[in-house]
Amino acid sequence: MEERKIMVQRYQAPCGRLVLGSFRERLCLCDWEVERHRKAVDRRLERMLKAEFEEGTTEIIREAAGQLDGYFRRERKSFDIPLLFAGTEFQKKVWKMLEEIPYGMTISYAGLAARLDMPGAVRAVANANGANAISIFLPCHRVIGSDGSLTGYGGGLAAKKFLLELESDSLF
Repeated sequence: MEERKIMVQRYQAPCGRLVLGSFRERLCLCDWEVERHRKAVDRRLERMLKAEFEEGTTEIIREAAGQLDGYFRRERKSFDIPLLFAGTEFQKKVWKMLEEIPYGMTISYAGLAARLDMPGAVRAVANANGANAISIFLPCHRVIGSDGSLTGYGGGLAAKKFLLELESDSLF
């Protein structure tokens, strides 16, 4: 029988500690260790992938860590890691839209809902954004309130502010 493991390793970012996870040569997890939905995200991954977590590393995790290092040194604006989305079809649509938000730019939840041709689904879009298990690679930190406010973020508002400032102060 095939072993079904989600390999996980910790990564210390300048703005908090992340948990990186891979399953079958794709990154399925880059989430904040202190995230308030941490256990729910883990349960969803276990259920949808029919797999269990195991501490360890993989080539994908090593590559993801290296790309994060480059991002935090302002040497990288985008990522090219193969991703695995574990969510509903609607969540996957929202997460795909996150990939299209340019580095250093922001969009409101309402703007994201409008891009999905679902202007009345702002709350659903916000919930899907909050369920994103692959932070930074899927830049949910670039989604803000319609009034420009920094609204909820899994890694906390200080981490969201740090990431947005990192991108806005980019020298490349």
